[in-house]
Amino acid sequence: MKKSIFYLLFFSLLGLASCSKEPTQQEDTTKKAVIFSAQVNGMRMTASKAVEGVPVDDVVFELEFSTEIDIEKFDPSLIVFSGGELEVSPGENAKILRLKPVKPLRAFTTYTLNILALDQLGVSVVEAYRYIIITALDTSDKFERISDEELLTLIQERTFKYFWDYAHPVSGLSLERLNSGDIVTSGGSGFGIMAIPVGIERGFITREEGAERLLNIVTFLDEKAERFHGAYSHWLNGSTGEAYDFSEKDNGADLVETGFLIEGLLTVQQYFDLDNATENAIREKITKIWEEVEWDWFIRSDNSLYWHWSPEYDWAMNMKISGWNEALIIYVLAASSPTHPISKEVYEQGWARNGKMANGKKYYDITLPLGESYGGPMFFAHYSFLGLDPRNLKDQYAEYWEQNVAHAKINHAYCAANPKKFYGYSDECWGITASDYPDGYIASSPTNDTGTIAPTAAVASIPYTPEESLKAIRYFYYILGDRLVGEYGFKDSFNLSRRWFAPSYIAIDQGPIILMIENYRTGLLWDLFMKNEEVLAGLDKLGFSY
Repeated sequence: MKKSIFYLLFFSLLGLASCSKEPTQQEDTTKKAVIFSAQVNGMRMTASKAVEGVPVDDVVFELEFSTEIDIEKFDPSLIVFSGGELEVSPGENAKILRLKPVKPLRAFTTYTLNILALDQLGVSVVEAYRYIIITALDTSDKFERISDEELLTLIQERTFKYFWDYAHPVSGLSLERLNSGDIVTSGGSGFGIMAIPVGIERGFITREEGAERLLNIVTFLDEKAERFHGAYSHWLNGSTGEAYDFSEKDNGADLVETGFLIEGLLTVQQYFDLDNATENAIREKITKIWEEVEWDWFIRSDNSLYWHWSPEYDWAMNMKISGWNEALIIYVLAASSPTHPISKEVYEQGWARNGKMANGKKYYDITLPLGESYGGPMFFAHYSFLGLDPRNLKDQYAEYWEQNVAHAKINHAYCAANPKKFYGYSDECWGITASDYPDGYIASSPTNDTGTIAPTAAVASIPYTPEESLKAIRYFYYILGDRLVGEYGFKDSFNLSRRWFAPSYIAIDQGPIILMIENYRTGLLWDLFMKNEEVLAGLDKLGFSY
């Protein structure tokens, strides 16, 4: 009897034990899986970086799991694609899942593929996965093809509208950027002033219209615009002429921006040479403005010109104007001044740093005579040379045509090589300089590259690199034109890696586009500026040949 009770209890407990283990055994039999590798159209996908340039025509994802899967147990709610429904098929072996979007994808668009960490495909996916792809740019033409000459004229005309149609309604000066309110820019206005002869010669406006606008501008600059020892601030109020703070301590004179303005004024002074009341008044006003700039007052104890002075903060900005950068024109104008000139020693010590601005190294097998590694932002080769003719310009430090050609070719070669692997950089999509970028404004260069291309860099380099620049112009207009071309020509910049196109136009970027295209086509602005006898005397003083 005792033995029967014992066996009854034993088998009862055994049954309970069997019942209690059954769920655990069921869990143990579910295969756990991770994704060993993921590809889209043969390109490896990782969770940390988007795959760029995926063609939209035939997109196929391949996911390889660590164990065999059962595609009959595919649950579309657990693998989610932002592009919509997915068609499922087996891969080369039982571990591979192939997924294909049912609907066509849009070009140049970001899509995500999410795999949730749940039971799926007959396995237990133990981790969640998220992959990002960016489809390729649509490389079809967005506009009808026209001749290169017609295209250059079209770009100049659109860009001219920024300086003509969008000029400040009171002063006629150039707005700092699109939607900058009353803020006009002194340097950018110099560029806009130089665009007036281009507009006349190209038939965009009449000579009378240009002269009337210019007389309004120079009258405002002479009679209303605030000056500090003859120098203008970086920004002005286009209605009142008051200086706008560019930064906390930069609320007074900006000698470099003043130089760009004077460069423009001296250029148009040579153009408007008729003997009538309007053009006589233009020339007289420009002479007065030019002669009142106290260039020599901006020399400090180290025998260098300084960039800023503030009536409130004095020399607190403490920025020496020294080479190599965009400011060669400042020393040329300062040496040329008929009233407040500097000596050659100031040029030697302040600008050339007694030869220390030399480079002489090779980048992409191109020798760079002056400046920082890889040349720096492309505007170094533009701003001073909108009027100052570099074609035969040389001194003991450099041949300046050689300098600017080398700089542009290095900038192009860097983008073509694309060492940082930014999406879109190529032989025809190039140009790095100061511009807007997705996070604000930046002075981009090959040593400070965020993946942002600014059309002004390549377009304004057309005198130096005609073949490379024309390739870029065609690409910017025909391929990117639906996003990049607007009412005032090329928008400021774009970053294809981040699918970003600037909505902005900026005066100091628009100016070099129209002006350097004209210098490439006719040399108009170079010829005008170099007619000024005072400038030529200044170049002689500094030891230049031209």
